[in-house]
Amino acid sequence: MQDKYVPAEVEAAAQAHWDAQNLSRVTEDPSRPKFYACSMLPYPSGKLHMGHVRNYTINDMMARWLRMKGHNVLMPMGWDAFGLPAENAAIDNKRPPADWTRANIADMKAQMKPLGLAIDWSREVATCDPGYYKWNQWFFLKMLEKGIAYKKTQVVNWDPVDQTVLANEQVVDGRGWRSGAIVEKREIPGYYLAITQYAEELLAGVTDPSHPDYLAGWPERVRLMQEHWIGKSTGVRFAFTHDVRGADGALIDDGRMYVFTTRADTIMGVTFCAVAPEHPLAQHAAASDPELAAFIAECQKGGTTEAELALKDKEGRDTGLTVTHPITGAAVPLWVGNYVLMSYGDGAVMGVPAHDERDFAFALKYGLPIRQVVQVDGETFDATRWQDWYADKARGVTCQSGDFDGLSHQGAVDAIAGVLSAKVLGEKKTTWRLRDWGISRQRYWGTPIPIIHCDDCGSVPVPEKDLPVVLPEDLVPDGSGNPLNKCAAFLNVPCPQCGKPARRETDTMDTFVDSAWYYMRYTCPDSHDAMVDARNDYWMPMDQYIGGIEHAVLHLLYARFWTKAMRDLGLVKFGEPFTKLFTQGMLGMECFYREEASGKRRWFYPSEVDIEYDDRGAPVRATAKADGLPVVLGGIEKMSKSKNNVVEPKDIIARFGADTARLFVMFAGPPDQSAAWSDSGAEGAFRFLRRVWAAAHRQQALIAGAGSSVDGCSDAARALRRTMHELLKQVSADYERLQYNTVVSGAMKMFNALEDATLTDSAADAAVRAEGYGILLRTLYPAAPHLAHALWTPLGFAERHGDLVDAPWPAVDEAALVRSEIELMLQVGGKLRGSITVPASADKAAIEAAALANSDAQRFMDGKPVRKVVIVPGRLVNIVV
Repeated sequence: MQDKYVPAEVEAAAQAHWDAQNLSRVTEDPSRPKFYACSMLPYPSGKLHMGHVRNYTINDMMARWLRMKGHNVLMPMGWDAFGLPAENAAIDNKRPPADWTRANIADMKAQMKPLGLAIDWSREVATCDPGYYKWNQWFFLKMLEKGIAYKKTQVVNWDPVDQTVLANEQVVDGRGWRSGAIVEKREIPGYYLAITQYAEELLAGVTDPSHPDYLAGWPERVRLMQEHWIGKSTGVRFAFTHDVRGADGALIDDGRMYVFTTRADTIMGVTFCAVAPEHPLAQHAAASDPELAAFIAECQKGGTTEAELALKDKEGRDTGLTVTHPITGAAVPLWVGNYVLMSYGDGAVMGVPAHDERDFAFALKYGLPIRQVVQVDGETFDATRWQDWYADKARGVTCQSGDFDGLSHQGAVDAIAGVLSAKVLGEKKTTWRLRDWGISRQRYWGTPIPIIHCDDCGSVPVPEKDLPVVLPEDLVPDGSGNPLNKCAAFLNVPCPQCGKPARRETDTMDTFVDSAWYYMRYTCPDSHDAMVDARNDYWMPMDQYIGGIEHAVLHLLYARFWTKAMRDLGLVKFGEPFTKLFTQGMLGMECFYREEASGKRRWFYPSEVDIEYDDRGAPVRATAKADGLPVVLGGIEKMSKSKNNVVEPKDIIARFGADTARLFVMFAGPPDQSAAWSDSGAEGAFRFLRRVWAAAHRQQALIAGAGSSVDGCSDAARALRRTMHELLKQVSADYERLQYNTVVSGAMKMFNALEDATLTDSAADAAVRAEGYGILLRTLYPAAPHLAHALWTPLGFAERHGDLVDAPWPAVDEAALVRSEIELMLQVGGKLRGSITVPASADKAAIEAAALANSDAQRFMDGKPVRKVVIVPGRLVNIVV
């Protein structure tokens, strides 16, 4: 081996070896335990940063270690290739999204290659390939047959200038992000998937440990997030009656306005009701009230999601209408509220300001009555300020509620539900926050929905033999709507039923469809005749899924639903796709900016600024290199191209090599927590690898020529063996729990122990040294595979164990852990006064005698009589005087 560590040469040689042997390619092997470890597929944005390196190194370390443990390990990679960013880039660059996307895939794959990731590229999947999205279409049609997919109208954001539907994030201050036109709300037909049919099962998987598919291997906070999103609520659905009639003279909604509440115990505290702007009662009132109509029009600008509305100021307008309280018969004023969603429940809510914080703030804002109907012993109600106990169900007892006074929460709910049921106005009901999944997107770059519209036959599914419906890839969006609507070759087709001229559906599927099942396609990417085949039964369910917490709800929920639908249609034999889930922390980097006159921030790359540090190495000020003027220290933020605070792996690899990049991002902190990138930390990792290389070169002959017998080794060698096997035991446990930062520190401790040991020239001591290096290289290999591979053969380990990728993980020698002597801390009167060394086999009497004979103990005892001696086995001796 060469004397100097040259990462570029070492890494090129290692990768050439792995490629020549095709070592990352995996096939099904029933004779070995399988392990499927998968990172969430990336969007092909074009560039990797060190945050990506951290994510994929976690997966790679797991795969390499488990292979050494004897598992058949699958680690695939693919591309979430459809979506809006590609369309936006196409508009900006006047280039088809297909060209932009495939160029980015090639670029990102080329950036991944130098990292030495053990990816089985033979299973690569790109969701924009017709061979992949054919099965999106096929399965959609199967769900359509089973009633899981269906069509209904939906409320969308419509840009009247660009003639396109906008996502909520594309609506800025009520205007289209490109055109600046005031966005309208329109109801248009779209396709939905009935995820609510699986609500109970989806909920049980994250809440019920006795359920066979309970996700015990998921982080608790992710289970809680899913539970909240599914949102099962048990309460009462009931009607406020009214006599409001429409233009046709008929009662609107048969004279009933329904609401749902989990707090029926507070019904006697209702002082107003609020409906969504789209509610028929709101629309009726607005027809004769221009001010109300203007307010409703304003409400209909912006987003339509619960999350977005939660951020808005709560505003409302009185409709002038009233509804009738179902128990008291009192007239209740009806308001329109911008915080009420038509898509949730019945689009109406009862307002109980005294016991709901949102209603309380609304009532104060508009001078509405606040009527207390729940009390808690020892608390005083104040209608001018909110106190958390107002909403306390556990301690609250009804008051000022007539016949319902003095009841607990549940008692009041039951009693009131009984009265409403007797009046045929309501009943107990379970509702769900979860809504069916709308998959129609009025965009071009996505999976075409396989439907043909015929004037005579209606909406006709594309025959299975005609799948896939191929998306034309040469179209260039220009911001004036979906280009499929202008593509005659795509649009115009004969009806599959009657043969008359018809047109294709131009909506495409939500990209969450693409990511709902891609991990199964990895198991059988070349299956032409089926969505999945028997190979999927071998690999799935996935043993370990790795991804960001930002995907904890929608992606994971949709993947779980999609899997259950596949099970019910006989395609798979399991109900949950991911046995274990690991949510990695983000990698952050210092960011720098200036406030421009327009109020926007201009972000600087780290290479564009000079930084001054204090004595502790913390940045205290920065100036731009271009003009020497100050820039703002923005602190550590998640690496993001939008803030120009990305560190690209190619730059780090050019300076230090891929192993340094991998080693540092693992050493930076626990993988499940956020960590900060540090150039000095990367330099430290590089120095460590260089020291390992130099030591191996210096001792190559000794290590390669050593035997295997450690019998008769010196005391120093026995101490070294004990240290190495203690560390091996610890890093083995750390590998099991994915604590890769302590794996790296364990490897560093191993190397320091090998360097610090003073060994003899005996054959036994040489065997101990060689064993130690064999343990070190296998510990280090999953994190720094190139260097470990380069040293493995020259140090003689290939002859003993074969290729490092399949070398067995070293076993802990329990005999090596046995100590002949132990050190115990020595205390006198509870204060530390030194230590004693005794034989490991020493009994209590021997330990006590050694402690009392110790000169330090005698000095601090000062001749006083000993009252007792307390011994904590293996830790300390305390002499009490």
